[in-house]
Amino acid sequence: MRLVLADDESLTRGAVGALLGLEPDLIVVAEAGTGDEAIASVRRHRPDVAVLDVEMPGRDGAEVAQWVAVNEPGTRCIILTRHARPGVLRRALAAGATGFLTKSAPASMLADVIRRVHGGGRYVDPELAMTALMTEECPLTGRELEVLRAVDGAGTAADIARRVHLSPGTVRNYLSSAMQKLGASTRLEAVERARDRGWL
Repeated sequence: MRLVLADDESLTRGAVGALLGLEPDLIVVAEAGTGDEAIASVRRHRPDVAVLDVEMPGRDGAEVAQWVAVNEPGTRCIILTRHARPGVLRRALAAGATGFLTKSAPASMLADVIRRVHGGGRYVDPELAMTALMTEECPLTGRELEVLRAVDGAGTAADIARRVHLSPGTVRNYLSSAMQKLGASTRLEAVERARDRGWL
């Protein structure tokens, strides 16, 4: 089975690659340090499985998995992450990933999961799956979610208003309501909390 391995931490990427290289039926054909490099590697090598870190510069693992599902459906994607939050799991699965494993899992388990998804199966860390099932329903309205999606680090309420075609005052009201519901003191904190729960 031919693999592409993507992780922005070169030490982690090298260690995982070396461990997988010990398996007689697995070969790492390319490594990538960013989401865009991962996409280029998948496009070039058309591997059987792509093992993707969630948090990478540029496109994250879920975005790469989504691109792969649309453009290279013959490649199966596994998300390998240390950020085992339910929201991350939901985003990854919605994007088309067929495996989700934490970096604390043993290398032999990763190899087994690669074989499973290559054979058409799925794998989700059981403890994380249970946590995701037990998380609360989203309290945010559709408009509040739309406004939070338009938030970036440097943008003002007027910038957000232009993106979502609302007045700055209306945007401030939606942001204030979302922050209150999420117990956040800043708009960026509200975005982070909503994303962690899988609502964005």
